[in-house]
Amino acid sequence: MQAKLFRTMKFENSIAQKTKEAIYTLYNVTIETSVLTIQRTKKEFEGDFTLVTFSLTRFIKKSPDILAEELGNWLVNNVDSIDRYNVIKGFLNLNLKFQVWNDFFNSDLAGSNYGLNASPSEKPYIVEFSSPNTNKPLHLGHIRNNLLGASVSQILKAVGKNVIRVNLVNDRGIHICKSMLAWQTWGNNETPQSSGLKGDHLVGKYYVLFEQKYRPQVNELIAAGNSEEDAAKMAPLMIEAQDMLHKWEAKDDAVVELWRMMNSWVYEGFDITYRQLGIEFEKTYHESETYLLGKVMVEEGLRDAAFFQKEDGSVWADLTAAGLDEKLLMRANGTSVYITQDLGTAQARYDSFLPEKLIYVVGNEQIYHFDVLKSLLNKLGRSWAADIFHLSYGMVELPQGKMKSREGTVVDADDLLQEMYNVAKDTTEALGKTDTFSPDEADKLYWMLALGALKFFMLKVDPKKSMLFNPQDSIDFNGHTGPFIQYTHARIQSLQRKAKDTIGDWSTDANIEKTGISETELSLIKTLYEFPAVLSLSADNYSPALIANYVYELCKEYNRFYQEVPVLKAEDKNDIYFRLKLSGYVGKTVKKSMALLGIEVPDKM
Repeated sequence: MQAKLFRTMKFENSIAQKTKEAIYTLYNVTIETSVLTIQRTKKEFEGDFTLVTFSLTRFIKKSPDILAEELGNWLVNNVDSIDRYNVIKGFLNLNLKFQVWNDFFNSDLAGSNYGLNASPSEKPYIVEFSSPNTNKPLHLGHIRNNLLGASVSQILKAVGKNVIRVNLVNDRGIHICKSMLAWQTWGNNETPQSSGLKGDHLVGKYYVLFEQKYRPQVNELIAAGNSEEDAAKMAPLMIEAQDMLHKWEAKDDAVVELWRMMNSWVYEGFDITYRQLGIEFEKTYHESETYLLGKVMVEEGLRDAAFFQKEDGSVWADLTAAGLDEKLLMRANGTSVYITQDLGTAQARYDSFLPEKLIYVVGNEQIYHFDVLKSLLNKLGRSWAADIFHLSYGMVELPQGKMKSREGTVVDADDLLQEMYNVAKDTTEALGKTDTFSPDEADKLYWMLALGALKFFMLKVDPKKSMLFNPQDSIDFNGHTGPFIQYTHARIQSLQRKAKDTIGDWSTDANIEKTGISETELSLIKTLYEFPAVLSLSADNYSPALIANYVYELCKEYNRFYQEVPVLKAEDKNDIYFRLKLSGYVGKTVKKSMALLGIEVPDKM
């Protein structure tokens, strides 16, 4: 745990304040608690919390071991909550008294909002994710983007941030015109209704068809002695697509009408996929609108000498002073480039929301692009450029290798979701987990497991890392998977139902006083205690992986408890109530944690 986080945690904060007092009493030295490092004791050592004394030697000229011994002795003799201590090479390990943990169990854990901040900040965090192109359906890479953006948004909300989820639809440009031209040339007026295809799949089909027709033209020009770069520009289909783009920017009625029709098909398709994934946005921007704002900003920069114009009329920015290159902002023919609309979009969001942070969830291949964006905004005098954060993430690959949209080898999101459903259904039925379910109940569970498996597998990996996704590996009721966690939650709910049937109603609100507690029970309580710190750290690092791996460890800990400690068969009724209540707290924390990942958990399996 990072040192700064202990101030948000009950016991670490108390230990920090008492350590500050001890240092002043023993050595007449005043320190700030921010210099202290307090963390959970590693499992291989005895203790609840560890104070690292090495950083204190610059204030107190003693060895870390002697410092730890003297501080430990003072804390045990002067702090009621501390039971004992031990020192290992300058690390002071402290054990809290059992009553401290019991009070925590009966008070803090009892609240339904334990670990959450219900008071949102005023200035919003803008989180942009998804950002699809309207020339193809959402694919596997989009899934990681959407799940990461949605989960980060939920995590930020949970720590009290006012979050606005936004989507930027890339609905203009040469890639869109490729699909339009292919449909116009070979489509025979095919529609989603006449073809039976989702609108985004139909448009994507024509994007692939364009490439299939275009590539032979390029190869023929290369064979005639042209360079590959020249051939790509000279191919008749590319010239036609560029001409269509010029007509679109000139608002040619026929081209604009075709663009609107095909985009509407894509939006209907996207909406179906978004609903299936549980993705929502507060606002959607369209590049076809924001690029005009960007053009105005480029003209402003040119007027103020922040940018410069070349002889051919193109507009550029010299970013070499920032360690970057010269960047094209406007082509010689007056058409905009990708960075142009990003300038306009950023300005529009700032003007609308005055945000505290502008977070872009975009793959790590765009790191340079966002460095350029911030540098351009700085040149334009936008001080809020410092508030832009690029949440970059690694690519997703399948066992068979990388995907290529142009060649039609991408894995469509819809196809993957259906495959996940099929795997979840086959696996669950093979284990007999739905033998007593109605068809509707079973179908709902299969989708819950399919989405849980997909989302957990995607989110348990640190965002910065690339990953290999295998649907079969993601659905394992005994592995590091979403279904394992979902099954643990169902087990807890089953236990609660069984308790009601066997011992009747019992008060979940009453304090339960225990005279003793097993190591397994105490370990589970300590793991529950960590939830707020993990959540805070996850928000600070924009990393759902920390939550995913925490809830997995919590479920592993609970299953150990379930196997080792009798619950309903305990001899002492007080033990039964305590363990049922502890199980209930685990269930609530599992449900909260999984909700932060966008995952539902079943009550029955």
